[in-house]
Amino acid sequence: MHKVLDEYSKMRNFYLYFIVMKIGILKEQKTGEKRVAIVPSTISALIKKGYEFFIESNAGLESNYSDDNYKNAGAKIVDKKEIFNCELICKVNSPSDEEVSSLNAGTLLISLLQTIKEVDCVKKLKEKKVSAFSLNLLPRTTLAQKMDVLSSQANIAGYKAVLIGANHIGKYMPLLMTAAGTISPSRTLVLGAGVAGLQAIATAKRLGAQVEAFDVRPEVKEQVESLGAKFVEVESDSNDGVGSGGYASETSDDYKAKQQELMRERVGKSDIVITTALIPNRPAPMLIPKSMVESMAPGSVIMDLASENGGNCELTKVDEIVSHNGVLIDGNSNLPSTMAFHSSQLFSKNIEAIIDHCHTEQGFKLDKEDEIIDGMLFIEKGEVRHEPTREAF
Repeated sequence: MHKVLDEYSKMRNFYLYFIVMKIGILKEQKTGEKRVAIVPSTISALIKKGYEFFIESNAGLESNYSDDNYKNAGAKIVDKKEIFNCELICKVNSPSDEEVSSLNAGTLLISLLQTIKEVDCVKKLKEKKVSAFSLNLLPRTTLAQKMDVLSSQANIAGYKAVLIGANHIGKYMPLLMTAAGTISPSRTLVLGAGVAGLQAIATAKRLGAQVEAFDVRPEVKEQVESLGAKFVEVESDSNDGVGSGGYASETSDDYKAKQQELMRERVGKSDIVITTALIPNRPAPMLIPKSMVESMAPGSVIMDLASENGGNCELTKVDEIVSHNGVLIDGNSNLPSTMAFHSSQLFSKNIEAIIDHCHTEQGFKLDKEDEIIDGMLFIEKGEVRHEPTREAF
């Protein structure tokens, strides 16, 4: 008997067990947020595996998923306070102070919490002795692709940025030859050829714009050109900008000087500039200074998709549209929310994949030796596991 108990104790060091029967979905509290973490189709799929779902009333209403849709999928519609009795709680955004105070010790929370940026929230979670996944910390690996919320939402942001930018400029996007004369295509410049950038390139090309793209990673040139855009390249003999996990890294001062000179020329000729450059756990790199904005023609626009982390443009203000000498700088930080039906659907599929990854015949199990789980599980029963987050304290 003692031998069995010893083996069980050893296993507890490697695994965090949750015999999860109840999963709760909260209505988002953030101003302007229309998404919901889990949609009815995910509930239908996971109920078959033994999970129960409890949804805060009207949680999906702004994403066009009604309470009846959730009931028909097998979920129970409840008051908010009942959600906190669930072993696993899913949200899109980080929890509010009120929500953190209502969490029970040992609850597992899944959300897009930025642990280094939102240290106060992490401290409150620590005090409540909860466990939590940050979707921002998901490893960028092939196995984790179907769980990658950042990529699925960035895809939508890149698409919508072009549509909004096209509406801002008040010009045709494609080349038009009419009886009244020929209209030249609008010029679109995309800075950053990650998921959002590539989708922006593809969308602008479909609308008929003349598209150029820039990225510090030379290996993305082929992807950019395959979408029909021209790749703007800074000549360099070093590995400047080549990061890991699909992200770019910080560049040298010499590279930045060459980059600024080239960007000034391209930005000044563009009708729409879409910036998407982000470095994990750091402020967004500043690519477009005020002087560069002043080189642009009145009526042109900058769509800054990095606004939440400070922005790639010096004049960007988060969630505001700024006009400078007739140039608009759009700092909307949550474009996926403007397409809430599909962004919620994709977000939900990512969460479903995470739950499937943790599901076993015995129930929901967090294997801390698993790279994906180990990466996301930044706090375990009040103990902060993520080193950069501990340093941020």
